[in-house]
Amino acid sequence: MNFKPTGTLIAVVFLSVFTATLHAQTGGRGAYSFADAPVSARIAALGGLAIPVDDGDISLGLFNPALISEKSHNQLSLSYVDFFSDINYGSVQYGRSFERLGNFSAGLQYYNYGTFDYADEGGQRDGQFSAADYVFVLGWGRQLDSNFSIGANAKFLGSAYESYSSFGLAVDVAGTYKTKSGWLFALTARNIGRELKSYQASDAYTMPFSMQFGVSKRLDHVPFRIIMMYDRIEKWDLTFESTLNSRGTDPITGEIKEQKGAEKFADQLMRHIVVGGEFYIGKNLVLRGSYNYGRRKEMIIPDKLGTVGFSWGMGVRISRFNINYSRSAYHVIGSPNYLTISTNLSGFKR
Repeated sequence: MNFKPTGTLIAVVFLSVFTATLHAQTGGRGAYSFADAPVSARIAALGGLAIPVDDGDISLGLFNPALISEKSHNQLSLSYVDFFSDINYGSVQYGRSFERLGNFSAGLQYYNYGTFDYADEGGQRDGQFSAADYVFVLGWGRQLDSNFSIGANAKFLGSAYESYSSFGLAVDVAGTYKTKSGWLFALTARNIGRELKSYQASDAYTMPFSMQFGVSKRLDHVPFRIIMMYDRIEKWDLTFESTLNSRGTDPITGEIKEQKGAEKFADQLMRHIVVGGEFYIGKNLVLRGSYNYGRRKEMIIPDKLGTVGFSWGMGVRISRFNINYSRSAYHVIGSPNYLTISTNLSGFKR
């Protein structure tokens, strides 16, 4: 029996995404912010969000489970991130499809923050301890018809800092719609859940809930895919008070310039927008780049702007392996390096 979506079913799927917003907005970004850190080199190069590209890349399912498809069957992906200082993290992910149940992926992400020294009030060192975070993800995706697909990720999150630990459960839900002309629209709600065990009994942390809307299109006559994302649908004003003055001062009065009217609206709108693209050079090479205005406004030092907010990367196919590398400028002090290697294990069968 063929499974065909109805208008009611599709409405329920998307309504559930929006309804989750009402229950998840408790202010702030909450605990487990590491769950938003991009591990995939491709995601990092394109702005670090749930990018809407349905070409079977299993690593994209970590942020948008509606992209988990039959193309991901028997695909294995390994990622490693050389972050700042001694911090590094990585992931392993595997996909499997079942005719009646849909398409699944399982992944493990691990964030290692290095070792720290114990010290008393006088500075005397005595031993070391470690700190780490981890996420286990079980994802499911299903193509409803030639246009619609839906998906969900169930996530078990944990933190272990010295003798303190915390655990939580969260869910991502997503839906995509693809037009006959090739436009792909995606809506995701990420990190809907709660903390099960806090670091201390008196603490109560919320999940870093967020909603994202994205659109992409591979152009018909140019080997280029354009991607645009709108981040944090659930909150309009993403500005914050800072001791660093990035708006400048009035040369006469010396007062900080305050944004008003259209300038203020444009600044608040652009803090949600991430634009990026992929340029395909033949069948085995792709160049990527993106600009995240919100990240730039949050992380720049006024007198040292640099390339904060920009990301770039490349992907190359060698034999049966897809190798992706990227760098993402978070701050003028440096840029993390991302490396992802993926392959389809079915290609090794004789």
